[in-house]
Amino acid sequence: MATVFETRLIGNIGKDAHIKTMDRGIVAINFPVAHNKNWKDKKSGQMRTKTTWVNCTIWKREGSNMRIIDFLTRGTLVEVLGTPFAKTAQLEDGTMRTEIRLNVSKTNILRPANRDEDASGYVDQDDEDDQYGASLDDFTMDEDDF
Repeated sequence: MATVFETRLIGNIGKDAHIKTMDRGIVAINFPVAHNKNWKDKKSGQMRTKTTWVNCTIWKREGSNMRIIDFLTRGTLVEVLGTPFAKTAQLEDGTMRTEIRLNVSKTNILRPANRDEDASGYVDQDDEDDQYGASLDDFTMDEDDF
C-alpha cells in the first residue's frame, strides 16, 4: 500500500530566496518560511505568538525555469507543500541543533510582499528561543538531503 507524507505550510518568507548549485547539475532554491501560532495567555490575558521557522528548498535541474525565485521575496505570504524532515547538526560550540526543513513540491504565492511596509512585523520579537537569525546564516542543503 502506498503512503503519503506531505505537509502544507502557509506563512511569510523571512528572507529573499537564494540559489545554491550542487554537483551533477542540481540547483537548490532555499528560503525560510515563518509559521505563527497565536493564543491568548490565560494568566495575563494578552495575545501571544510563537513563531516556528521552516527552511524550504525547491529542487531544480540546472538550466530549468528559475522564474519562481523572482516571487520568493521577504514578506511574501506563500503556501508550500512538500515532504518535511529534520536535520541535526553540531555547532562550533559543540551543541547540537535540529531544524525543520521542507522539500517543496508545490508553491503558491498568496500575497506578494509589500516593499513599502516593514515586513518584519510577523516575527515574534519576545521569543528568545527563536534562533532564526543564526540558523538562516548557517542554512545549507546537501545532495544527501533529497
